[in-house]
Amino acid sequence: MKRIVTVLAGVGIAMSSFAGTAAAEPAELSSIVSKQEQQKMINVAHRGASGHAPENTMAAFHKGFEMKADYIEIDVQMTKDGELIAIHDTTVDRTTNGTGAVGSLTFEEIRQLDAGSWFGPEFAGEKVPTFEEILDAFRGKVGILIELKAPELYPGIEEKVAEALMERNLHRPNNEKIIIQSFNHESMQTSKELLPNVPHGVLAGASWADVTEEQLAEFATYADYFNPNMNIVTHDLVADVHEADMKIYPYTSRSQEQALRLFDLGVDGIITDYTEHVYHHPVKSK
Repeated sequence: MKRIVTVLAGVGIAMSSFAGTAAAEPAELSSIVSKQEQQKMINVAHRGASGHAPENTMAAFHKGFEMKADYIEIDVQMTKDGELIAIHDTTVDRTTNGTGAVGSLTFEEIRQLDAGSWFGPEFAGEKVPTFEEILDAFRGKVGILIELKAPELYPGIEEKVAEALMERNLHRPNNEKIIIQSFNHESMQTSKELLPNVPHGVLAGASWADVTEEQLAEFATYADYFNPNMNIVTHDLVADVHEADMKIYPYTSRSQEQALRLFDLGVDGIITDYTEHVYHHPVKSK
C-alpha cells in the first residue's frame, strides 16, 4: 500500500484565490487539486507531532502515529553512562526542569526530569525516552527517521545505534521504514559502513544553499537523502537532488503556507511540526 498525500489546500487555495481578486475559474481550481492529488508526498512528524505535544517524548510520538504520519523523527544523543536517549538540544535546560549537558548527566539523572510541563500542564511528568523504548513501541507501526544529534560529542554512538537496530532485526531493508540522518556527514559515512542496507541522509543548513552537483554526487555515494533547510529549497535544487538519485525531505514546516510552497517545489517529503498540514489518501500500489 502506497500513500498519496495532499497538502490541506482546500481552504488555503480558496482563500488565496478569492482574496482581493476575481474568483478563480472552476477549471483552474480543478487543475490545481488534480495536480496535488497525483503528487506523492511523505509526511514526517518532526520530533513527533511537536506542534501538539512536547517534542521527543512518547506523547509526541504517539500523537504523530495517531495523526497518521509516515515517519516520526527523533533526535538521538548519549548520556554520560552510555544510554541512548531522545532529546534535541545538547543540554536539558530548554525541554526539561533540569540543567546541564546531556553528556555530563547519567541516564537516571535525566530520567528523573520532567520533560513535559514546559509545553503544557497536561504533559507534566513526561519523561525523556530511550532510543530502545521508541524502537520497541513503534517498529512495524510507523517509519522512524533517526537523527544523530551532535554525534561528534559522543564517540561510538554510531555503533550503539547500529547494535540497537540489529538486535531488533531493523537493519534489513523494509520499505525504508528506518532512515538515519545527521548534520555530521562523516558520522553518516561511518553509520552507512555499519548499516549498509539502511537508508541514510545528510542534513544541510542554510550554508548549503549553493551546493553543487559535484557535492551532491559525493553525498550520493553513501546517502539516499539530501534533507535541507526548507528556506534554501528551489526547483533547481530539487531537480539536482533527484538527478543525483537521492530524495529530498526539507525541514521544518510550521505553517500551511510553508507546506504548500514545498509541495509546489516537488519535494519528496515534508518534515513538519504539524502533520495536519499534510493528509493522506491511500491508493493501491500499481
